[in-house]
Amino acid sequence: MNAALDGRPARRLFTVGVGLALAVIVLDQLTKWYMVTVVMAPPRVIEITGFFNLVLTWNRGVSFGMLGGGEGAVGWWLLSVVAVLIVGGLLVWLWRADRPILAVALGLVIGGALGNVIDRLRLGAVADFLDFHLGAFHWPAFNLADSAITLGVIALVVPTLFAGRKLPK
Repeated sequence: MNAALDGRPARRLFTVGVGLALAVIVLDQLTKWYMVTVVMAPPRVIEITGFFNLVLTWNRGVSFGMLGGGEGAVGWWLLSVVAVLIVGGLLVWLWRADRPILAVALGLVIGGALGNVIDRLRLGAVADFLDFHLGAFHWPAFNLADSAITLGVIALVVPTLFAGRKLPK
């Protein structure tokens, strides 16, 4: 039987996406553990360059602190439930993926989202520690999970912006 007809390529892409998501979760949790228990014990600002610091902040919102007003348990439970529901939808999309870039992009988003959900459920907030700044302007602190989500979304959006366009040779 033809591999395309029996679903093997789709299953392979699903496996790639889930494997990448698991790798993101493991790396995210390891970096957060290391930053919280080793580097930031006690919490402080560590200047790495003139535009980058290591800090420890507890984010009760979503990526980059958005919707961070939910200080109570209802807020983080609600964010966690919404994130898990979105991940469920993304897993269905991943199961139907027909291109490697789609599987990679979805794997990054799924892994990043679940990495942050694990923090919310375990710690009540997400540990963020990467602080880029320009003078007194600081981008909201973030972590590896946030980076994976951002890269995954970019990988999902950029191809659609150029769909149907012929690139110059």
